[in-house]
Amino acid sequence: MDNTTNFQPYRCVLTGGTAEITEKKSRFIATVRRTESEEEAVSFIEEMKKKYWDASHNCSAFVIGRRGQLTRCSDDGEPSGTAGRPMLEVLLGEGICDAAVVVTRYFGGTLLGTGGLVRAYGAAVKAGLEASRTATMRYGSRIRIGTDYSDIGRIQYLLGQKGYPQENAEYTERVALETVVPAPEEERLIKELTEATGARAELEVVDRYYFVDKD
Repeated sequence: MDNTTNFQPYRCVLTGGTAEITEKKSRFIATVRRTESEEEAVSFIEEMKKKYWDASHNCSAFVIGRRGQLTRCSDDGEPSGTAGRPMLEVLLGEGICDAAVVVTRYFGGTLLGTGGLVRAYGAAVKAGLEASRTATMRYGSRIRIGTDYSDIGRIQYLLGQKGYPQENAEYTERVALETVVPAPEEERLIKELTEATGARAELEVVDRYYFVDKD
């Protein structure tokens, strides 16, 4: 089996979203998008600045890389440290990577103070994430199982007990199906399937990749 020590789970944005909050008549519009490179993040930020060209501020933050190797943030004219950094800290605190967020502010006429700005920008990002679809990505193994009809019931029961998917089923002279398991559980599942079928099942790891966890 491949060494998967470095393939740690990570959280990402599957589908971005938009949310708005109001603080002392100032509108804060958070737009979240999946971005897998600095170029994508910068392009997205520019897109939002053009869309909301008449706003008081378009503050931004992004995290690129499965381990958050690249981070950037901008206060876009707000007092230093009151917007971009709090936004970035929300992304990092949620473990989100490969994502960018722009919070657009339309000033409502009342000053919020540094503490109020920090809270408002952070709350806007949290609302934006809640409006988005996020998921945990886990590194796993796709296993193809070939079996006689006499053993398929045991296999399906075992997979069902563990909550593993049963996909791409083929019923011909024999039965074939595929399942996906987190990589650390690969060896145990193969052992259990082998024991359950008296080593009659044909088991093959056909791929290894990151998949969306069911949470």
